[in-house]
Amino acid sequence: MADRPPRARNTEPGEFAEERAVEDTLVKLYRCATVVKGGRRFSFGALVVVGDRQGSVGYGYGKANEVPPAVEKGVKQARRSMVRVPLRGTSIPHRVMGRFGSSRIMLIPAAEGTGVIAGSAPRAVLELAGVKDVLTKCYGSTSPKNLVKATLDGLLNLRTRAQTEALRGVKLDLPPEPEPVAVAPAAPFVAAEGGERRRGGRGGGRHGGERPGAARPRTGPRERMAPAEPEAPAAPTQELAPAPDTEGTPHDGQ
Repeated sequence: MADRPPRARNTEPGEFAEERAVEDTLVKLYRCATVVKGGRRFSFGALVVVGDRQGSVGYGYGKANEVPPAVEKGVKQARRSMVRVPLRGTSIPHRVMGRFGSSRIMLIPAAEGTGVIAGSAPRAVLELAGVKDVLTKCYGSTSPKNLVKATLDGLLNLRTRAQTEALRGVKLDLPPEPEPVAVAPAAPFVAAEGGERRRGGRGGGRHGGERPGAARPRTGPRERMAPAEPEAPAAPTQELAPAPDTEGTPHDGQ
């Protein structure tokens, strides 16, 4: 019997590229133990967050008797529950309060360069959603499960100006939104004379040239703590008087 050629799978262009672009992170690993007749039986639960850093994010919770299967189940569940959230440049459109259970989290837009000021659980959701500059404040319970769900609830309640105008059917009389500032790429490595690689711009070290005063020898702690000894004052110099000229002078008694 001849070997049957493999059947080609009907895939859309870019399907695998989209799967590779999705990142996942393990927020919290839970271990549960149940007591049985022969001892203890352990099981694990993994809280996982996935996202593409471009506005899509989701979370999942997987349970298994081993850690790798639990994480894999959580990733699969998170990929199925991914949702789109609106962004404004590197931050969020407006302030919003997310709620879940006894946990609340306030999300506040921040200026470019601020970074993600948040705890471990909200940070995972915000970073994988594509938010780079935001301020957060948590109230109530700090359970990672509650905070992840509260953060996602707050992101889903965000609305851009265009969405608000479309929902209300009006034109908002507000100043135009600022355009996001494009981040300049890092300076490439440039081969300098003599074959040494240097980085453009300022900077010390082996790639940025030597800074003034970098070659001064470092002093030890004792040398820095010991006071400098005062220098002894120079002895005053005395001018010698010229010797008297005895030639031609009469001796005493002559």
